[in-house]
Amino acid sequence: MADLFLYGTLCHVPLLEVVLGRPAAQIDMAPATLDGHGVWWVSDHAFPMIAEAASGQAQGLILRSLSATDVARLDFYEGGFDYALQDVAVASCGGSHAAQVYFPAPGRWQAGAPWSLSDWVARWGAMTLSAAQEVMAQFGLMPVEEVRALWPFFCARGWAQQLAAVPAPQTLRSQMGMKDVNVLRYRAGYNGFFRIKAFDLQHRRFDGGLSDVVSREAYVAFDAALVLPYDPVTDQVMLIEQLRYGPVHRGDPAPWVLEPIAGLVDAGEDPADCARREAVEEAGLTLAEVRPMLRVYPSPGYTTEFFHCFLGLCALAKRDEGLNGVAAENEDIRSHVIPFDAAMALVDSGEINVGPLVTMLLWLARRRSDLRAAA
Repeated sequence: MADLFLYGTLCHVPLLEVVLGRPAAQIDMAPATLDGHGVWWVSDHAFPMIAEAASGQAQGLILRSLSATDVARLDFYEGGFDYALQDVAVASCGGSHAAQVYFPAPGRWQAGAPWSLSDWVARWGAMTLSAAQEVMAQFGLMPVEEVRALWPFFCARGWAQQLAAVPAPQTLRSQMGMKDVNVLRYRAGYNGFFRIKAFDLQHRRFDGGLSDVVSREAYVAFDAALVLPYDPVTDQVMLIEQLRYGPVHRGDPAPWVLEPIAGLVDAGEDPADCARREAVEEAGLTLAEVRPMLRVYPSPGYTTEFFHCFLGLCALAKRDEGLNGVAAENEDIRSHVIPFDAAMALVDSGEINVGPLVTMLLWLARRRSDLRAAA
């Protein structure tokens, strides 16, 4: 049996329950402090670190009588952040107790502002709970190094759930909601960079009755930001071209496609900021203004993927054409600056065969005159 002192995100009891795999009532824990130490946010990250501080006192919890499996589960979760256990003496319940605490690897992280658990819960708690569920689903199945590499994508999926919290209007649609959907159970799926959830559910029907039990799979993806650069003065748009794996595996003999600039929304990132970032990365383009266009599910029948579409107003010229992309992400992207009418001709011919780009060009067609008049 082992005693551990926790000082950071795992003091959020719902997260601790996920990591240990049991409810709080079955966890022997109590408030504790560690003198001579302080807790800070890790600079530019959404989790804390502990370090020696002569006059400091780290607040946290002591977990007592942990089993070998408990410690292995905690090691698996903390290992993703490159933390390891060290022996300490903590104060709890009026006495001193020997325990262990997770310290970061020397030089691994840089300390930022003093840590606030309440601030973390408000900003990052729900997202981290979702990501932790994905991490712990791999306990005993995947090496911790592989889980560490997937952590940003687990967080991005959790962030997508936060972005989904405000639904689209329900004026024509029925007033039915998630209360009218009952997921009966989840079956074995796949959990990695991509995630497939297999499930059985029932839902309320339009006639008021219940559906039969439906067994399906859902592709749990990410939110993405898409941006169509447009110059209202010269009436030109920028399209990008790159190889896409969907057409490759469909057997399309021309798998290089024309698209808008796009990228996955990182955890905690505003989709508009993602659009600006991707414009620089994929096209070397700084946008003067980003305006919302559409917020849509591209294929709601089987995937959670969601698109935040933007119009990027900027000055465009032929000199903006070229090759771009992030080498570390194996991106090889070519930019095309063409007249708006030429882009619409490519829609008519079928050469533009990517649905989001077609949709965004049609959106622009409805507002183009006003944009040009105001330029």
